[in-house]
Amino acid sequence: MANRTDPSAKNIRGTNPQNLIEKIVRTKIYNNTYWKEQCFGLTAETLVDKAMELDHIGGTFGGNRKPTPFMCLVMKMLQIQPEKEIVIEFIKNDDYKYVRVLGAFYLRITGSDTDVYQYLEPLYNDYRKLRSKLADGRFSLTHVDELIDDLLTKDYSCDIAMPRIKKRWTLKSLGLLEPRKSALEEDFEEEEEKEENDQLNGMDDEGHDKEYYRGRSPERERDRDRRRDRDRYRDRDYDREYDRDRDYDRERGRGRERDRNRERDRDRDRYRLRDEKDYGRDRDRGRRRSHSRSRSRSREHKDRDGGDHRKRHARSISPRRRDGPDDGTREEPRKKKEKKEKKADGTDHPDPEIAEANRLRASLGLKPLNV
Repeated sequence: MANRTDPSAKNIRGTNPQNLIEKIVRTKIYNNTYWKEQCFGLTAETLVDKAMELDHIGGTFGGNRKPTPFMCLVMKMLQIQPEKEIVIEFIKNDDYKYVRVLGAFYLRITGSDTDVYQYLEPLYNDYRKLRSKLADGRFSLTHVDELIDDLLTKDYSCDIAMPRIKKRWTLKSLGLLEPRKSALEEDFEEEEEKEENDQLNGMDDEGHDKEYYRGRSPERERDRDRRRDRDRYRDRDYDREYDRDRDYDRERGRGRERDRNRERDRDRDRYRLRDEKDYGRDRDRGRRRSHSRSRSRSREHKDRDGGDHRKRHARSISPRRRDGPDDGTREEPRKKKEKKEKKADGTDHPDPEIAEANRLRASLGLKPLNV
């Protein structure tokens, strides 16, 4: 009975408000002693007293993952579902920072997108310190603006999954949110108005300095000097970057021109080598042709001169060599001639009748029969 949601509570995001916390964490909260003893029977009015007693925030810690009192109070707010005006008063409370954080955490879980941005973004200007309990049981130091930034930008906080919300620029483009205003914007406007008034009035230097220092506090002067120095350094850095980019572009242009010249020289050398190779190839081809022609001509001359030489040489055989002592060599051609003559008579024909007729024709001085 003590863990049931208030019957008059409405569903949030289509479900029971307590189901916005995971079941494991919800079960650990139900079994925690702080939940059973301190949160039993709390209402929206009495919950403020328990919230004022908080001294740290966090999710679960230790080996058994015990929930912190902060998580138990968040669970109790989901169970009783206080009115929106009460939650907004929690957020606007400047005296107790943990009460403010408790209301902001509850509104982030249950509120609409526009309400979340509208009521949580002003808390970016709260820089008070908070104690946060880690998972190992130790404490760490954080700030209110850091926690608000985690609630608006991250998916998990204090071991609870945050519901999805739309981006701010989307709501702004739809006209549901106004442009975000800085807390220092009013101070800047006041300073600009005073400067314009001083320039229009044309006050003297001394009077102007007196009014200037009288109307401005040392902190504002310090901030103005810091902004002026920051703008001066920014202009100087911009000039340096501009000069550096210009030098870089100039060097890159020179490098490109140098690369172009190298490519041009390389192409010229390549074409020259190619022409030299072609010229040498043509010259070698011409030499081979002339050499082959000279060789053919010399061969023809040799053949012609060789025939005449052989003829002259055959004619000019010495009588000694003609009438040499070697008789065997001279008798051999005679024998061959005789054999040829015998064969030419046709008397040695294999047919005896034809051979007889050839002998008869030879005796009469006629040609032999050609059979």
